[in-house]
Amino acid sequence: MITLIEIFSFLILIVSIAYIFSMNITNDFKKNLKISLIATSPAVFFHELFHKIFAISFGYAATFHIFTPGLILGVILKLVNSPFLIIAPGFVSISNVTNDLQYRLIAFAGPFANLLLFLTALLILKYKDNLSEKQLTILHLTKRINLLLLIFNMIPISPLDGAKVLFGLS
Repeated sequence: MITLIEIFSFLILIVSIAYIFSMNITNDFKKNLKISLIATSPAVFFHELFHKIFAISFGYAATFHIFTPGLILGVILKLVNSPFLIIAPGFVSISNVTNDLQYRLIAFAGPFANLLLFLTALLILKYKDNLSEKQLTILHLTKRINLLLLIFNMIPISPLDGAKVLFGLS
């Protein structure tokens, strides 16, 4: 079950991520934000949602939280036009996981969501003809952000998902 606080937190996350990853594709800030919202926000939203869904499916309590310092850092780096972005916008807390395999699967669920979104965008770009310029832009951004999140999150350094997948509960 998703609580009202989690819904509110997800909305803050989605808007913040859209702003952080917005690019100067057009001269219209609102259009750029909308394109970014469509292309990038699902990457983070589904990443965290998959962690939650997998945890709940194994019978664990799971709650999404915004990681305020990580989100603020991303917004500040965007505001100062930093050439790189470091963000850690949120996480799902899961209570009392004792099964190592379940722990690893829950950890991999987020990157798995990014893999699915990446592959979906890749396949649409490969096999769908007559896409508009806007659709092409959104699909290329979707592909790029999901690949980056997949690779970054699978780095085996704590607290990233890759360390949890590789090392499990140990």
